[in-house]
Amino acid sequence: MSQQRANSKLINLAQPRLGAKVVHATDDFFADKARLILPADPVFVPDKYDENGKWMDGWESRRKRIAGHDHCTIKLGSPGLIEEIEIDTSHFTGNFPPFASVEACLFVGDIPPENQKWTSIISKVELQGDSQVVLKTKSSAPFSHLRLHIYPDGGVARLRVMGKIDRDWSGFDKTKQIDLAALELGGRPLGCNNQHFGVPENLIAPGKGINMGDGWETRRRREPGHDWAVLALAHPGVIEEILLDTKHFKGNYPDRFYLQGALCKDLSDEEILQQAVNWPILIEQQKCAADSEHHFKLDKKIPISHVRLNIIPDGGVSRLRLLGHIV
Repeated sequence: MSQQRANSKLINLAQPRLGAKVVHATDDFFADKARLILPADPVFVPDKYDENGKWMDGWESRRKRIAGHDHCTIKLGSPGLIEEIEIDTSHFTGNFPPFASVEACLFVGDIPPENQKWTSIISKVELQGDSQVVLKTKSSAPFSHLRLHIYPDGGVARLRVMGKIDRDWSGFDKTKQIDLAALELGGRPLGCNNQHFGVPENLIAPGKGINMGDGWETRRRREPGHDWAVLALAHPGVIEEILLDTKHFKGNYPDRFYLQGALCKDLSDEEILQQAVNWPILIEQQKCAADSEHHFKLDKKIPISHVRLNIIPDGGVSRLRLLGHIV
């Protein structure tokens, strides 16, 4: 499954843009282990071969002729609470592994040592070729690394590790200005009314948007109203500055936008989404321009934990930065 997974309130902790990487594999003879966590959907190129055989978009080991099975190790972008594992065998038909399991650990560094203690979070499950399976995990403890076991060998196109970043904020300097919504710090999307061309998670991703697909973009609105997305901050804080970037959006940027926010305590994500339309306005409607950065100082400096970005009537936004201090 791709990052277009509908209205997910979880983020993929195994994204390369968060710093995730595949650090070890027992074998990746046919297809490089690094492809296992690429963000794009896997593709099949019928006539593409390399020196080892058929090129496949994923991780693929050779046919095992000895006892045992293959596995690979993924370092997550940040330690997190894992809720779901998505195993995608797209385009692997006669060469997919019939079974898989997943272990996890918490370790500082790239490759855990051989004596590292691992926790089983997905017991051995059956896989099908050219398909996707979403598996709920068994543990709620934070983990930094995953080990995907395939039995006995074969190919997996993609692995998505869906969860929430678990960051220790104790001792953090509260005078330091940060991007309170940053994905890499633990910001996450809660929902939106539409994400036809791009998901709201992209709004808070690291760096500048690389193209129109690397932003949040809605379909063309043909009815009254406007589009919106709700984001949870990495930590409750006071926003002082706002940057809204429409980079790459030229004929499809929003005409206007405004921002709402609130401090939400002891509410479920669903309750927060229901209440968001009535939140106080942090910044009134502002005119947008194509392919531009929009900078604003915030007058209403109140503690908040969530924001709702409203774009009028529709369109695309590349990035949203909410600079301020934690409380």
